[in-house]
Amino acid sequence: MIRLIDREFVVHVDLQHAWNHLANVESWPTWATHIKRIVMEPAGTLTQHSRGTIQIRNGIKSRFEMTEYVEHEHWKWSGPFLWLTVHYDHQFIRETETRTRLRWNVEAEGWAESVLGRLFARIYNGNLNRAIPNLINEMDSTPKTDS
Repeated sequence: MIRLIDREFVVHVDLQHAWNHLANVESWPTWATHIKRIVMEPAGTLTQHSRGTIQIRNGIKSRFEMTEYVEHEHWKWSGPFLWLTVHYDHQFIRETETRTRLRWNVEAEGWAESVLGRLFARIYNGNLNRAIPNLINEMDSTPKTDS
């Protein structure tokens, strides 16, 4: 398995608010504009039993399922991409009462991981470069009523 992405950034909301905002996975297309739609099973807020399908705007669909879930700390889901299995780890670190550090790690394993993984990482990093500022702006403008 190889690490493809290790991104960290800070949002100016408490950990509970950050967790709740991101656990509403079906609303991610509001800030991650490369995503057309996410369908969760079961529908609604993320749980340890969640799985789903992400449809990217270019038409690619990817299934994922939860592999680790520690509420208010992190969740990891995994899914196929071509000949790879990609693992996405979403970590939440409380810095202060009004600041949360988010760490997103992406790892891959499988046939040609070093070649396909690097290509996937380049594309995905470009998407994150656009999505993360949108997410920060969205969180900053959302009422903080769920803490």
